Amino acid sequence: MRKIELLSPAGDMNKLKTAFYFGADAVYIGGKGLSLRALAGNFTDEELREAVEYAHARNKKVYVTVNVFAKNTDLEKAEEYFKYLESIKVDGAIISDTGLVSLCLAVAPNLPINLSTQANTLNYKTVEFWKNHGVKRVILARELGLEEIAEISNKVKDIEIETFIHGAMCISYSGRCLLSDYTTGRKSNRGECVQACRWQYEIREKSTDGAFLEMQEDERGTYIMNSKDLCLVDYIGELDRAGVVSFKIEGRMKSEYYLATVVNAYRRAIDEYYAKGDDYKDNPLYKTELEKTAHREFTTAYLLGENDRTVNYDDSQSKGTFKFTALVLDYNEKEKYAIIEMRNRFMVGDSLEVLSPNDTFNKTITVEKMVNGKGEEITDAKLVQEKIKLYTDLPLKSGDILRKKN
Repeated sequence: MRKIELLSPAGDMNKLKTAFYFGADAVYIGGKGLSLRALAGNFTDEELREAVEYAHARNKKVYVTVNVFAKNTDLEKAEEYFKYLESIKVDGAIISDTGLVSLCLAVAPNLPINLSTQANTLNYKTVEFWKNHGVKRVILARELGLEEIAEISNKVKDIEIETFIHGAMCISYSGRCLLSDYTTGRKSNRGECVQACRWQYEIREKSTDGAFLEMQEDERGTYIMNSKDLCLVDYIGELDRAGVVSFKIEGRMKSEYYLATVVNAYRRAIDEYYAKGDDYKDNPLYKTELEKTAHREFTTAYLLGENDRTVNYDDSQSKGTFKFTALVLDYNEKEKYAIIEMRNRFMVGDSLEVLSPNDTFNKTITVEKMVNGKGEEITDAKLVQEKIKLYTDLPLKSGDILRKKN
């Protein structure tokens, strides 16, 4: 039986481990060059090797983004890079540029190619073309609806279909935007996007005497290019039946807490879908969980057809209903305390909620006793990344996250 792959971003090694711990089947990551998220931490060549070895030891997969629109000066470097990715047994290279696809096929024939969403694939003839030219998987454009995705799957066999299921969207077709280039000189399609579409803008018009007059707007009318966030947690079955094999979460520049929250929610939703079918939708947990981390207003985008309500006018991004308070490093079963690394301030008497892939998920801890690294009992955890003994009977695991309601 084919099972949906849950695919998470990972901007660095810590985020990769977080994604796998919370249930991702695969991650997509970038090297130090030729990737569209140059501002993420990204991976050196040796770290790429380490990432692949770490993943494969856990029966997980790693896809590497090589999705810039290449110039002549990139080609020699890309040739060596493809050979290296093939040698360390990367599970696929995510490519958008036609020339790079051709180059990869020539110099690294055993490296599978996943066609990037940047290629803006919108129809089955294009998918058929790429299949005939050696591509193993196509990441469809976000602008497609369910019926269109299903038609592509039915018309073109023996090629994998991947779609985005959650995260930020661009105002341009899958990120082909020049706004960052014009406003800051940082090139979107060379990996340097500053997300200028998220900025707050002031619209003015010029009067006949040459003076600028401010255009009156209400309090929501300044974020004119700020897309809502995609959220398709209620459409797992529909996408599965449409032939999608990989559900992709956006966000190589997002935080560990964001990844943990979103991956955990989709992992649990997918597992419940396999156990109960579409009845998993009766569980309100998943939407509630996704609102606990930073996000914009959610939208289904174009999945259900044309949609002219995908702009988020209210703000650039909400902070979510909970904040990341501490990372669990270890648990002493005998003495009943967890060793945690503080991330946001909390105190004795506070209630902390557990984010975990285990049975402690969403259980709460009332903070009663804490001891710092000097052996002193404290009532206020206020030093960022301080390691603290937190006494609790809950058997926490390394990698669990503690969070506090905002």
